[in-house]
Amino acid sequence: MNHSHSHSHPHVAAVILAAGMGKRMQSDLPKVLHYVGGRPMLLHVIDAVNAIGASPVVVITGYQAARVEAASANSGVMFARQEQQLGTGHAVMQAAAALSGHARTIVVLNGDVPGLRPATIRAFIDYHEHERAAATVLTAVLEDASGYGRIVRDAQNHLLRIVEEKDATPEERAIREINSGLFCFEAPELFPALKRVTRRNAQNEYYITDVIELLAAEGKRVAAWRIEDAREVAGVNNPDELDAVRRFVGDE
Repeated sequence: MNHSHSHSHPHVAAVILAAGMGKRMQSDLPKVLHYVGGRPMLLHVIDAVNAIGASPVVVITGYQAARVEAASANSGVMFARQEQQLGTGHAVMQAAAALSGHARTIVVLNGDVPGLRPATIRAFIDYHEHERAAATVLTAVLEDASGYGRIVRDAQNHLLRIVEEKDATPEERAIREINSGLFCFEAPELFPALKRVTRRNAQNEYYITDVIELLAAEGKRVAAWRIEDAREVAGVNNPDELDAVRRFVGDE
């Protein structure tokens, strides 16, 4: 394995999803602008992908886009707007123009994971490259997996697909391994597959997670990398989760 890659990934671009409003935050502030460790959550995430040398870094904005863009304007990122929030797959599509011709590997992550460390992103990309996967998802095991997409594996323990909770069967809901929302994709595989994603699901949205199942169905390699400390990739959907993330980041 070529260890020069373990510190910087010059052929890697990043897409940070920051378009949502955060309905359960009980605040009109865009979710990613809530403060953790003295600054907006989104800036922690931007710093982490900048630290691994990702370029370009494209932040997808939507809800209060101007406010989110202003907060992260000095961090060297590019912006793409998701005018209608039609799901995570649709959000990533908005980055297609900004990414064309740039990257071989694209890291996709949410703007509300301020505990995520650069070393973890590096290890995740290294795993993706080592597996020669078309797509890799970062997973975690939770005591209570409710609210998260579940990781569905076959009898050989290989990743089959990711099912959103609202589309899950009772058996699937019993699964405790969850999708953290962090992915690596090979750019030549990602965008053609995204064009084939449909909205036939409970939320009538284009899910980025459906790309996994499409690629697997084509016989492409899809992989899953499980993180030890789930707190590092814990998202923030409500004030309690914000408090938990503040404590975790404060402890670092």
